Amino acid sequence: MINKVLLEYQFILKNMKILKIYSFFIILFLLSACSSIPSDTSNSCVIFNERYLWYKHAKKSQEKWGTPIYLQLAIIKMESGFDWLAKPPRQKLFKVIPYKRLSSSFGYSQAVDGTWEQYKKETGNKLAVRNRFKDSVDFIGWYTNKSESILKISKKDSFRQYVAYHEGWGNYKYYKKNKKIIKLAKKVEKQSNLYKDQLSSCSKSLNKNKYIIF
Repeated sequence: MINKVLLEYQFILKNMKILKIYSFFIILFLLSACSSIPSDTSNSCVIFNERYLWYKHAKKSQEKWGTPIYLQLAIIKMESGFDWLAKPPRQKLFKVIPYKRLSSSFGYSQAVDGTWEQYKKETGNKLAVRNRFKDSVDFIGWYTNKSESILKISKKDSFRQYVAYHEGWGNYKYYKKNKKIIKLAKKVEKQSNLYKDQLSSCSKSLNKNKYIIF
């Protein structure tokens, strides 16, 4: 009788270990699938075909804030290259010793600490995190909406919206003296127009109901 109980106990333990191993690999797969960089970040159709949930989140942000999907993507591409863990490079002391980072920017949107906290407070999205795509596109929608309200910049004006996003609402008025930001904003505008054209060819397919495995 005792031997039978021991055998059953050992069998249960063995199955629990197997279950833990499977669970670990499933979690690892989900994380890598959700966080890895799309194969072609210059093509909005490729991005959303590989990350269909991203399309749902971006579309929801567009419906909520009025910020076009193509502008959301163009900002993310410029800011982080779709790297969920993106951070500014560290400064170096004596060109060798790693030092402080240039800012607290982090995640897809590269939002800094202070602005992210303002976003969470104003929207009530207290559990938002910068390395989650859903929260990042919502943040971009919120920010561009405020830029439209404060600076009277249309959400369809990718150039000026990016200038405001990069420089901040207070420093926006000085951008014409900054050749670097003008160059970056032109790149965002170009990429935004490209995304817009691409989406016109695949949005019908993306708007169809799809099965979502995870």
